[in-house]
Amino acid sequence: MIKPPSTPAKPPASRRPARSLWSKNPDVRSVQIGVVVTILVHVLLLVLAPKIERLLDSRDSSAPSDDWASREFQIELAPDPATEPPVPVKPPQFVEANPNAPDNAPDKTENIAAQNQQVAQETPTPNGKTDAPASKGDPTTSSTAIVSGQQTEPQPPARRPPPPTNEPETPEQQAARRAQNPLPGTEKFEGESPDGFGANIGKPAPNTTPVPERVEGSPDSKNDTGPRVGLYYKVDAKRPQTRPTLAPNVVKARPSPLANREFGTENIGAVAYNAKWSAYGEYLQKFIESVDIQWQRIIEQSNVYPVRGTKVAVTFRMNSKGSISEIVKVETSGGRAAQDACVSAIVARDPYGEWPEDMIGVLGDSQEITFTFLYN
Repeated sequence: MIKPPSTPAKPPASRRPARSLWSKNPDVRSVQIGVVVTILVHVLLLVLAPKIERLLDSRDSSAPSDDWASREFQIELAPDPATEPPVPVKPPQFVEANPNAPDNAPDKTENIAAQNQQVAQETPTPNGKTDAPASKGDPTTSSTAIVSGQQTEPQPPARRPPPPTNEPETPEQQAARRAQNPLPGTEKFEGESPDGFGANIGKPAPNTTPVPERVEGSPDSKNDTGPRVGLYYKVDAKRPQTRPTLAPNVVKARPSPLANREFGTENIGAVAYNAKWSAYGEYLQKFIESVDIQWQRIIEQSNVYPVRGTKVAVTFRMNSKGSISEIVKVETSGGRAAQDACVSAIVARDPYGEWPEDMIGVLGDSQEITFTFLYN
């Protein structure tokens, strides 16, 4: 039996590989995973947010109502810069320079004075690097001075005139005295004169001899009637005279107690600070000297002197016009006389002159200053 030809079977269709959602590149795949996670988190928050809000409201409603009344709220307002008190400015460190030290500007220092100086002292301190020299003084004293002297230079004592003597004048001395002191017009003139002028001077003796040569004196010369021995006056034991001496080498600075500094500098020279000149330092130096001179004058004129060691600290306010606008406080270990003398020394010479521009730039319109007076 002949079979009909069968139709050839179709070949099976080839399978296409499944396409993956993730990239084979690990960097791209990590970005894809991050984006998917972020979307899922946001969706979860949107679904759960209403439930979380209702849960919080239910807890607040269960709390007693008195809790709200017992709570305190503090409200702080920012200060107004216009009404805020000014911050006190710390002035630069003022020191009293040694006027006998040479003028030499230091490299770097925070001290100001009436002149430029570099720190030095007569006996060096090994490896000393401070801005102030070593000094011996009272450990309880805080002084800006490093030398103590006199405000005015000492004057040599005036030589006393020679003591009067009882020896009679010689004719030469009488003639010199008459030449210096003209006749006042009340003398009595007697006798005959060929020129018409009379005199009560006797005629010279017949055995006198004229001097060989007449010496004219100066009418403006000083009358020196005292006997001399060589070129010096005759010594009178009953009236000793002051021997003239040379003025000592005294520092022209105010007398001041010194602070006690154990360590100083290795530089050798006249005692000096590390300090730079400024108009502010020069003004303060003159101000301190003026107050000190007035204080010494008040003490000399006073009949009451405070106990030795009395200390008076006067705090006052000075404005840019150089006037003492306020005495802030006075602290004293002595009586009222010591206190009044110190306050009077500060205000007696008021005003002291306007401040220089750099002083106003640092201190503003006014500044509190404290002066400490020590009675020795």
